[in-house]
Amino acid sequence: MTRHDPTFAFDNSYARELDGLFVPWQGAAVPQPRMLRFNRALAAELGLDAAALDGDAGAAIFAGSVSPDGAAPLAMAYAGHQFGGFSPQLGDGRALLVGEVIDRHGRRRDIHLKGSGQTPFSRGGDGKAVLGPVLREYLVGEAMHALGVPTTRALAAVTTGEEVRRDGMKPGAVLARVAASHLRVGTFQFFAVRDDPDKLRRLADYAIARHHPDLAGRDDRYLALLTRVRDAQAALVAQWMLVGFVHGVMNTDNMTISGETIDYGPCAFLDAYDPGAVFSSIDQFGRYAYANQPAIAQWNLARFAETLLGLIDGADRERAVRLASEAVNAFPQIYREAWLVRLRGKFGLAEARDGDAALADGLFQAMEGQGVDFTKLFRALATAVRGDAAPARALFADPVAGFDAWLARYRARFAEEAMPADARAAAMDAVNPLYIPRNHLVEEALEAALAGDMAPFDRLLAAVTDPYRPRPGLERHAEPAPADFGPYTTFCGT
Repeated sequence: MTRHDPTFAFDNSYARELDGLFVPWQGAAVPQPRMLRFNRALAAELGLDAAALDGDAGAAIFAGSVSPDGAAPLAMAYAGHQFGGFSPQLGDGRALLVGEVIDRHGRRRDIHLKGSGQTPFSRGGDGKAVLGPVLREYLVGEAMHALGVPTTRALAAVTTGEEVRRDGMKPGAVLARVAASHLRVGTFQFFAVRDDPDKLRRLADYAIARHHPDLAGRDDRYLALLTRVRDAQAALVAQWMLVGFVHGVMNTDNMTISGETIDYGPCAFLDAYDPGAVFSSIDQFGRYAYANQPAIAQWNLARFAETLLGLIDGADRERAVRLASEAVNAFPQIYREAWLVRLRGKFGLAEARDGDAALADGLFQAMEGQGVDFTKLFRALATAVRGDAAPARALFADPVAGFDAWLARYRARFAEEAMPADARAAAMDAVNPLYIPRNHLVEEALEAALAGDMAPFDRLLAAVTDPYRPRPGLERHAEPAPADFGPYTTFCGT
């Protein structure tokens, strides 16, 4: 008989190397932890015994009530600009870093709990989470991973057996998530604002050793770190934009050094293309609107650069400012190139040509104000490549106003490349999703889960984690919200 063991091979570098940058802490006891959903494939990737953890033993660990052997649970300190206003102390107010493991590919991964109770950074909050937001993050994070977008991932969703006050009483839950690290721009801001250059240097060297070890020891390693973070964030936001994802709360404490998407509170996906789309209830002025995301990423990067100035050149501040500014000012071009490379793939273009940027811009100009479903249009372009443009044209309120002329340019462009139509269309279908977490389906799944029915959640999860392959029975998962769904608003869920 196989013996299953709920143990972890922890190697906790953050706790070992960065004393003073966190508070050791234990999760709160909960009355009745229960495993609701467990990501067995991710557990296997992490080298964990999925059979041992997918049950009561794992539920107690992932609720935060029990610390497994070798864990070093801690609440991380960080600061952050939230909607442009700086808060010098934020930190893990309802989360814990349990520990780090080295996965089967040799990568260091954090195991982190969200909703595990109060910490010294809770600022009066209860430190807990409720079921709806936990399942939202599980669902959307796994969807993003399937779409190839760098992201934190969900390992487990655990209910706690208690009720938590959030606009009434809601079932408590904890999310166990996995990340390359939880280092944020706000982590660097915490120590920069305290004028603690020694801790800031230790943090920067740790980030380099963890994420960019080839930079270790270089004289220019801190400037190089800035450019690596810039490039990772440019690529990340380009991917967001091309799947119609709106993060909703791009504060500097939600921008990772690793280039992973983190925190799926007020996030949403576009149905109809709208550059000004805002879904967050607290983003009243549209700071984090869909079209603003690249500029906000650059703004956040500038805040990161400010923290590194003394490390880039501690003897010559003017030189440090000049070098950092050059790196930050290059962001729009780096982003644009990352966006265009990926858009060529969505267009089925195998070669780069000078007119591709204008062609790309032309499609988005044609889409604006037309009520075009973002995801369905890119999928329909493959059908147009196969010879039938009717499905794409039908998505436009008035295709004659711009789309028809653009389609003629597009056909002329791909005709320049010697690729059979079927091969081009198949390549497009492999990168243009059929299924995304449609907002109305997310809400439907969460409402059903709150009523004790996980079937809609499981169907949606199955669709979005295999997003490119059409399957019978999932036809409505490829359709936009019905007209009576109305304007969509999301909430942070804290």
